[in-house]
Amino acid sequence: MERISVESSMIASIGHDSETSTLEIEFNNNQVWQYFDFSESDYSEFSNSDSIGKHFLQNIRGQYTENQVG
Repeated sequence: MERISVESSMIASIGHDSETSTLEIEFNNNQVWQYFDFSESDYSEFSNSDSIGKHFLQNIRGQYTENQVG
């Protein structure tokens, strides 16, 4: 999945696959996680948020089925 770099003390890059509704996050510690059933509108809100890390902590972590892939 193609990811874009983001400015965050926690997150290095984010990407979204609209066909599978999967969010992929590469954290600054090089771990890559996928979050499932993540809509395109949720991704738009996430990618355009003022604080990517804060948005992740408040709205994504623990809210979606997840899997570490890297």
